[in-house]
Parts: sequence; C-alpha cells; structure tokens
Amino acid sequence: MSQNTRGAGELHDEVLAAIGRRIVSEAQPTGSVLTLDAICTDFDISRTVAREVIRVLESMGLVESRRRVGSTIQPRTRWSVFDPRLIRWRLDGADRAEFLATLSELRRGFEPVAAALAAERADEHQCRTLAAAVSDMSVHGRDGDLEAYLEADKVFHRTLLEASGNEMFRSLADVVGEVLAGRTHHGMMPRTPNPAAIALHDDVARAIRLRDPEAAEASMRSIITEAAEAVAGDAAD
Repeated sequence: MSQNTRGAGELHDEVLAAIGRRIVSEAQPTGSVLTLDAICTDFDISRTVAREVIRVLESMGLVESRRRVGSTIQPRTRWSVFDPRLIRWRLDGADRAEFLATLSELRRGFEPVAAALAAERADEHQCRTLAAAVSDMSVHGRDGDLEAYLEADKVFHRTLLEASGNEMFRSLADVVGEVLAGRTHHGMMPRTPNPAAIALHDDVARAIRLRDPEAAEASMRSIITEAAEAVAGDAAD
C-alpha cells in the first residue's frame, strides 16, 4: 500500500514496527547499516518519514547514526529493553517462550514487592478497582472472552503498581501490560483462563484491602509462578 492511502502516523508506525522486528530477530544483524535511501525504497515512503523512524530507533538504542555512514544496528546491550514497543517486537519473534521466561524473572523481582507496598498504601478507590478487575476477569474467563479478560487483567496489574506509591514500579505498568498481551495474542493462554489464577488475583486484592503486606506479596509471587509454569508447559507441548 502506498503512503498516499495511509495516514502519516499509521505509515510511521508500520515502518517502525517492520524495521524494529527485523532488528530484534537479527534479520538485520548487529553492525549492518540502514540508509535513508534503502528505507525509502523498501517501504515506498518519503525521506521525512524515514528520518523520523530512524530518530525513534535511535531513541530506543537500536541504531546509531553517523553522517555519510548511515544508521548502524547496535548490540542488545545498547537497547532500551523496557520500551513496550521493543518488548512487543521481541514477543513476535521465534524465541517468544524464552523471552517470556526472562520477563517472568523480572516481574518476580518487583511485582510481589509492589503488592506488599500496595497493602500499606492503596486508597479506597484503588482497592475497589482491584476488586472490580478480579470480578471482570472471572466473568470474562467463564465466557472465554480472552480480549476482555486481558483488559481486566491489565487494569488489575496497572492499578496494583500505581497503588504501590512507588513511581519506579508505576512506570513498569506498560511492561507488564505487554507481557500479558503477548501471551494472549500469541495463543499462550488457555481458551478458558485458569480459575486458580483468577483466585490468586482475588487473594491479592483481598490482602491489599485487609492491609496484609505479607499475604499480598506471597499471592502475587504465586500469580507470576503460575503464569511462568503455564508458558513453560505450553512451550514444551
């Protein structure tokens, strides 16, 4: 489709995602060079759009640009690994299960602590939001509506991280959201979500409402363990 039939924003996002996926999959290997001319030719776009795409890739640490050289693909050690777009592209790759395991290790390092803090700091509105999200997960889980279930799950985890009162934890909400979405959109969720997982979310919400940091932390750790084991079992199958 030519750029004349697409909006500038849509065009930019499509090209950015296409090149981003090439880089994270190593189809565009580290050390290779992207040029504006090649991008314009490959995607039938203007140099203005190509420059903006390169600017975003630079901000993510995926490329480094130099005059008269082009944009050189950078090693993974330079990437902004918490960027939600980068996480989405990596989850689109062949090593999805392995990457999800890495993300589970990351979540295990901060979400249980955030849950404990939320049990000390959550306000009444946040407690009600957590309870409502669990209720929605239960309803949508029984109905097998995975997209609606996903949205409720994202609300739960975002609210929990916000309720921790820690701005660093709050900033990781989009990371968790991409993990949840990646599992759903790549067929790594059962058609009917595990009732035990929903019950664990309810345990976390209740512990936060009752101001029980230890129970909140333990239940959140169990949620992450259950999800990691489910992904590992899916990969083994």
